[in-house]
Amino acid sequence: MSTYEKAEPAGKGKQQPLRRARGAVGDVLDGIRDWWDAQPGAIRWTVYAALIVGALLLPHAGLGEFMSPHSDWQSILFYPIGGYILLAIGLNVVVGQAGLLDLGYVAFFAVGGYTMAVLGKIYGWTFWEIIVIGILLAALSGILLGAPTLRLRGDYLAIVTLGFGEIIRITATNTDAIGGPNGIAGIPHPPNLTDWAVPTNALTEALDLDGMTPFTYGALDSRPYYYLLVGAIVLTIVFAKRLEKSRVGRAWAAIREDEDAAELMGVPTFKFKLASFAIGAAFGGLAGVMYGSQATSIIPEDFPFILSATILAAVVLGGSGNIPGVMLGAFLIAWIPERVRGVGEYRVLVFGAALVIMMALRPEGILPSRQRKAELSEGSGGMGSLGAEVGGPGGADVEIEVQK
Repeated sequence: MSTYEKAEPAGKGKQQPLRRARGAVGDVLDGIRDWWDAQPGAIRWTVYAALIVGALLLPHAGLGEFMSPHSDWQSILFYPIGGYILLAIGLNVVVGQAGLLDLGYVAFFAVGGYTMAVLGKIYGWTFWEIIVIGILLAALSGILLGAPTLRLRGDYLAIVTLGFGEIIRITATNTDAIGGPNGIAGIPHPPNLTDWAVPTNALTEALDLDGMTPFTYGALDSRPYYYLLVGAIVLTIVFAKRLEKSRVGRAWAAIREDEDAAELMGVPTFKFKLASFAIGAAFGGLAGVMYGSQATSIIPEDFPFILSATILAAVVLGGSGNIPGVMLGAFLIAWIPERVRGVGEYRVLVFGAALVIMMALRPEGILPSRQRKAELSEGSGGMGSLGAEVGGPGGADVEIEVQK
């Protein structure tokens, strides 16, 4: 019996169709989760390897005919799909794990993009040097934003972060040294690692890989950028999961559920909140550097507020706090508009209707973490408190293992 069925008052009569649909979807997804939790490590690693191989085969032209018949599938795999996934993993650190509502996340994406543009175009640095600087500058931006603002909570923090995102965009628009409203063009591509090409045979032809040069970064083939992005996403997932299971992750969970209680228990809340901002910003900066290296030109309007809202929607839709969930949410948010491009002016209407249906069926997210799902069912703060509310007594069952 599903959670929703259990919540139905006794003797109320037949369940509503929407409630039954929620229960059916929830039963299927909970069954998959239970099966996954029971699997040994060997099975899990086999599935991880299969997923990576599957991700590397996604650019197949035959698959693109179904996934995006009106767009270049290989191009949208890199951006928006891959870019949104990387950004969602970063924003999930802030929103899903630490419970801080950040509406200016696009600012860190912009910092990474402009770092790539300025250092690559003007100073001639290589991509591999810039990617380190871009991550560090974005993390520093997160610290500079968080230091004076993280004593705020909820709506107040959201407003301040929203303002930061707009400040970055408007500053870029009014700064002639970085191109002003025209941005920067001619951003160099990453240097080629090797000119090795996939040999041609029956297997590589079937996989649509024959003759491809996966480590040569040019203007015509977007697949090498996509493979590079897949590598970056895998590394960020490993880093984020290690953090989640560490004392830092447990401190974030305690702060998210009840910040006052966490502080009383000895958790240095401000330090851990600042760390979440810096780490989330670093992921955004990484995405910005990779985007700038492929796009070859950027303008301030590439980083609007709506992009922050879109990535936040992806995190909430997929299941705030759960990395597979936010990745799925980001994929759907990026893919659906491209898939329905053929309906012309009704494209946004169809996209919105799809989001409404998904949230009606899974109001706690498509694949939420068990902990966040429990928070929602206990009514301790909708999407989790997101720092806006103090969780109820039932939500403060996190075992705090943080030492001073």
